[in-house]
Amino acid sequence: MTGEPNTPDPFGEAPPPEPLRVVVADDNPVVRAGLTALLTARGDLEVVAEAADGREAYEATLAHCPDVVLLDVRMPGVDGLAALPHLVPLAAVLMLTYSGESDIVHEALRRGANGYLVHGEFTPDELVTAVRDARSGRPHLTPTAAGRLLAQLRSGGDADSAFIGTGEGGWRPPVATSTKNLSQVQPDMAQSVSDRSTYGLSAREAEIMELIASGMSNHQIAATCFISEKTVKNHINRIFAKLHSTSRAEATAKWTGTRRSSTRYYGGGRW
Repeated sequence: MTGEPNTPDPFGEAPPPEPLRVVVADDNPVVRAGLTALLTARGDLEVVAEAADGREAYEATLAHCPDVVLLDVRMPGVDGLAALPHLVPLAAVLMLTYSGESDIVHEALRRGANGYLVHGEFTPDELVTAVRDARSGRPHLTPTAAGRLLAQLRSGGDADSAFIGTGEGGWRPPVATSTKNLSQVQPDMAQSVSDRSTYGLSAREAEIMELIASGMSNHQIAATCFISEKTVKNHINRIFAKLHSTSRAEATAKWTGTRRSSTRYYGGGRW
């Protein structure tokens, strides 16, 4: 007579470990779908939920208890930096974004992110490794994030932040005490350092302007945003008109000047 069907065999191989559970948070459904397909193709990873903004990421994390959250920075409603302090106590958080500005990288890491990956700077295998390592506390930074952080540290970047705390383990983010706080979020406060309201840029135009400022060509922007080069040119024409600029250099100068002179981007939304 044999034992119960689920009784472990003391002489057999150990059962495979449970898959690493992941929440993917990005406002672009194409990016979410691509990341989900990539990660679920690996036998030891499971995407348990997707989210389109920081609030959805928080709610999905409470509901599904993932090991790792892949978190975009710029999302409508509650952005990634605003959600980050509420996610860190619940799961390892790996930033995965197009935003590579030094202030944003610095603040994300200070708020508890366990790595910062900039799109276009990693292979699928490197992403998978970063996700696996995030659960065990091994951080990953892609070249832009590492370079921006190093440059800011060398320049003695300021350390002021409303989220700084002290304790035995250094800085600790505040923990969301109840879901009631979520009802107090003001979506219109979720503004980036590149305050697009200054020039009236749409969300897509602001995204493309960031890519222009990073030095991308029209072809690279088209590939990154999954649109045609003709559409990119149309967006750029509208951007130039709104920024009262006649060249990429002039538009970039005005855009980055707005970033330096406006309120620093420490996350939008109020929890």
